[in-house]
Amino acid sequence: MKKIVAVLAAAAVAAGAMAAAPAATAAPARTPDFTPAPISWGECTSASLKNAGAECGFLVVPMDYAKPAGAKVQVAVSRIKHKAAQYQGIMLVNPGGPGGSGLGLSRLGQAVPNHAGDSYDWIGFDPRGVGSSKPAVTCDGNYFGYDRTPYVPKTPQIERAWLDKSQGYAKACAKNGAILDHIKTTDVAQDMDSLRKALGEKQINYYGFSYGTYLGQVYSTLFPGNVRRMVLDGNVDPRNVWYQANLDQDVAFDRNIKIYFGWLAKYDSVYHLGKTAAAVEKLWYDQQKKLDRTPAGGVIGGDEWTDVFLQAGYYVFGWEDMAKAFDGWVHRGDWQTLKALYDDSNPPGDDNGYAVYSAVQCSDVQWPTNWNRWRIDNWTTYSRAPFETWGNAWFNAPCANWPAKSGKPVHVDGSKVDGALLISEELDAATPYEGSLEVRKLFPKSSLISAPGGTTHAGSLSGVACVDDKVADYLATGNLPKRTPGNHSDAQCDPVPQPVPAGAAVGGQPKADAQPGAQIKQDALARLLHF
Repeated sequence: MKKIVAVLAAAAVAAGAMAAAPAATAAPARTPDFTPAPISWGECTSASLKNAGAECGFLVVPMDYAKPAGAKVQVAVSRIKHKAAQYQGIMLVNPGGPGGSGLGLSRLGQAVPNHAGDSYDWIGFDPRGVGSSKPAVTCDGNYFGYDRTPYVPKTPQIERAWLDKSQGYAKACAKNGAILDHIKTTDVAQDMDSLRKALGEKQINYYGFSYGTYLGQVYSTLFPGNVRRMVLDGNVDPRNVWYQANLDQDVAFDRNIKIYFGWLAKYDSVYHLGKTAAAVEKLWYDQQKKLDRTPAGGVIGGDEWTDVFLQAGYYVFGWEDMAKAFDGWVHRGDWQTLKALYDDSNPPGDDNGYAVYSAVQCSDVQWPTNWNRWRIDNWTTYSRAPFETWGNAWFNAPCANWPAKSGKPVHVDGSKVDGALLISEELDAATPYEGSLEVRKLFPKSSLISAPGGTTHAGSLSGVACVDDKVADYLATGNLPKRTPGNHSDAQCDPVPQPVPAGAAVGGQPKADAQPGAQIKQDALARLLHF
């Protein structure tokens, strides 16, 4: 703590005036009307989409909507048509990120109970810059290599190394050219409305997870009359985009990793990692320090160790896999399993998801450009939340030197939206619960379902009947849980259950197997764990 205080004091002297967050604006300037061409549908290349009976194509839109006759972007789109006699329109889906591929999410309708999804045409799409869309944004495919410099900048040399690395990434991103100025959330929202037009629909239905909730908030602010039904699961707090949102995450992830350590202690008879949460936590940090000195297999250092276990703060899905990796490393020196888990989220040579994440967040709003602001805020947060704070800081650090124009966030206003179903587990770390309460205020005709005690992020359609049946009822009939006065949820459900590992004494707790909806979402976000 003394070192932290000293660093803060030195930074405060050097800082001078800090960069202030820009004021929100109501909406981007009115752009010329654009009428897209109809989508030419054909066969999908993805086996999972083919097997689901999807068709695929490209939506051609302006790179810059202010210049509709100028350069174009091709947005990859998939569609699975409705199966029921009653047609309720198109359902656009976004998995989050930003940077998550949503092309496969046209399959999500099959996960809605009681065939309530069968009345919709489910539309998956890769937002501009992502995946199969053209051009696809990439900066440095090897940025997430192995045995990187330790996250925590305990020396000026470590801090300098990370500053150089993040500045280098931002510089590398400049090669993408004009699209970096036209990849904001507002641009994607306009693409969604172009998609509506191309499909000949007066309104859209929308299902957004994680960052996808913010995209839904922005779309429904800009085009409120074009929204029919909307489900927002894991709500971004629009007051905090994006710098403060990441600091809020750090505190929440630190809480959730302690919950995971408690789960490991509960099943010490299986994993032998400690009989108390405190003992498991000590062992985890001891291993992190050990790996900083000597990386496992020469590749998994302390940073990679942190990244492997970050998913435990997001979901209960995967808790057993991470526990087995922890157990295998500590007791048998198995580093290969750790590497496999790391590679799942950071596939070597592919930074598309991270590049788009950076491009959107860094240009949605002007981030602080004075590094002393970052230094003070992150050391302060680290003092009470050490697990992810500096990892998250360096993840976002390219925004301090981003090579594109930044905008101002939309002032979200859902007062003209007829209704929306909001969902949040109350210990969600990626999008803390306060965000859902704020969105509930901004959308006065919405209803919020919460899951007290739950740590899973954006967990609807994961097999919890209380939640999923309410989603199905809303999609089938438009009925929402009755809204009640006060600053709280309108309905409460059990969270996605924590798993019971094989070999443990069964205590009547259901196993948290990923249900079809959860697996489809995880496939979409396998390479990106942030919003």
